[in-house]
Amino acid sequence: MDLVTLRAATANFSLTNKLGQGGFGIVYKGILPDGNEIAVKRLSMKSWQGVEEFKNEVTLIAKLKHKNLVRLLGWGIDGHEKLLIYEYMANKSLDVFLFDPMKSSQLDWGARYSIINGIARGLLYLHEDSVPKIIHRDLKPSNVLLDIDMVAKISDFGMARIFSEKQNVANTRRVVGTFGYMALEYAMEGQFSAKSDVFSFGVILLEIISGKKNSGFHLTKRASSLLKYAWILWNEGRELEFVDPFLLKSFPPADVRRTIQMGLLCVQEDPADRPLMTDVVVLLESGPAVLLQPKQPAFSVGRDIPLDSLSMPESSCTNDITASIMSPR
Repeated sequence: MDLVTLRAATANFSLTNKLGQGGFGIVYKGILPDGNEIAVKRLSMKSWQGVEEFKNEVTLIAKLKHKNLVRLLGWGIDGHEKLLIYEYMANKSLDVFLFDPMKSSQLDWGARYSIINGIARGLLYLHEDSVPKIIHRDLKPSNVLLDIDMVAKISDFGMARIFSEKQNVANTRRVVGTFGYMALEYAMEGQFSAKSDVFSFGVILLEIISGKKNSGFHLTKRASSLLKYAWILWNEGRELEFVDPFLLKSFPPADVRRTIQMGLLCVQEDPADRPLMTDVVVLLESGPAVLLQPKQPAFSVGRDIPLDSLSMPESSCTNDITASIMSPR
């Protein structure tokens, strides 16, 4: 699709058509001459996501076909312009609903559980059913989009990495991700795997249940992070106090307890203690099951890590969108 068509579709990338912004650029709503709605991701010229990362995203997502993954419709390069064209998601991203008091009340337990299951299904496809296997590396609510029917779809594969059939773990000196969603072994050692995606999923699951954001969480002096707060309540048998007040007790307590337990298992400090997405999906879809008892999760009591303990290059983005960090060696 040429640049002229995309400029016309987005009213020359007008701010009135802006849908959202990430670490690599801005996403705009567009309307094609035939009336079809699209989402256009315009990569920032200042972003360190260059042609390599751009081609990576195109190559990866073009091969992915699953109802819980955003569908790529096309792409284009015109000089310094790098553009990705996706299917339009009418309800934008999960964070828009989840962390807006006016909108979060629209998410009852059924809707939240369906979104959790959709994310889990999409991640399972990437880890187990996709050929090749794909590790997302930047899973967070702003990268989970919602269609007109509130079906969750994972997006933004610029930081994703391909694994060979027998590969289970990889290392990098260029750690990219978002504070609050990165597993400890990835943030501190540059080691990533399917289990680091599982950690990110666990954080999102707990955010969906509580309606609160892990990053910058300061609800009580006893808990400086959402994960710690969830663990304390679970350990004291008060886990239902963790649930978003907007749900007004209109939820099945047993299902909520089981889902919180699964979330805590996903954010265990040791990757070996986290479940595979296969196990998560089976639990979510098959009902009651015997689960392991979670241990104290990562970034919990006594393990909080200040941002200044991480060595960051000048080009890093240090807001709540995306951060690129160099792992300490």
